[in-house]
Amino acid sequence: MLRRSIITVAGALAMVLGGHRLLPELGGFTTILESMLPWLGLAVPVLLAGALFTRSWQVIVTALLPAVVWGVMFGPALLRTPPGGPSDLSVATLNVGATNAASAQAVRTVAKGRDLVALQELTGGGPAAKELSDRFPHHYQISTVGLWSRFPIVDARKADIGLDWVRALRAVVRTPKGELTVYVMHLASARPGETAQRDETLAHARKIIDRDDSAHLLLLGDLNTATTDRKRSGLVPPLSDAQQEAGAGFGFTWPSSFPITRPDHILYRGLSATSAGVERAAGSDHRAAVASLRLAKRASSS
Repeated sequence: MLRRSIITVAGALAMVLGGHRLLPELGGFTTILESMLPWLGLAVPVLLAGALFTRSWQVIVTALLPAVVWGVMFGPALLRTPPGGPSDLSVATLNVGATNAASAQAVRTVAKGRDLVALQELTGGGPAAKELSDRFPHHYQISTVGLWSRFPIVDARKADIGLDWVRALRAVVRTPKGELTVYVMHLASARPGETAQRDETLAHARKIIDRDDSAHLLLLGDLNTATTDRKRSGLVPPLSDAQQEAGAGFGFTWPSSFPITRPDHILYRGLSATSAGVERAAGSDHRAAVASLRLAKRASSS
């Protein structure tokens, strides 16, 4: 009985890991499953322990199958070495938390040494915005999203991601290497059985990116879409992911006390990432996603 159970569970786990994109969406359940996909690996040691107890090589080999699949899928993230080298921009994005009483402290820490800081869940005239406005000479805030910059912002406006209220912006930043188009977005939330609106905002985000012909483009924000969520494939590609290209580990950002997934992203086109990581932010239920990036050549005007 034990042998059969281990073989069945190991086979099912390997198929879910390797073939998760073939699973039906099941009313949003699969989105949550995919968000937690790396954590399914925790079942492997349990299966191996049970397989060793049976002393059956057939069972042991079967129990190793999901370990191999998991290793192929996620091993590179754990073994990756950031490319390093010179960079032109240090950026951060943080969902600061609308009810965060320590938001000023949170952004003070995250902003240190940054050239661009993007925030979501801002309150109008709140402590986070005031703190960053004292530190950066240029900023643009609309509704609950904002961008602060050491470089001039030469154009800024809201961006439409299909919601009834504004949760996205587009800004053109004039860097020493040329103009950089920056989007800050806070897409709709995804919960079990409630992913339709998030999916719609993702589709709007993709249309915005496709219509924008900027040579250098950066998308920062809380996309409410995990790195392993099938829906994120609408954005990556055509964009690249700083954590996947230059970060060590999974870069989980939520919840801050014990991160288990990554809804916060730094995506780009026409740049290259030299390093990426995650930083704590006081009071927020998210950790900040941070990265250093390089512009290979002077950008054309937007």
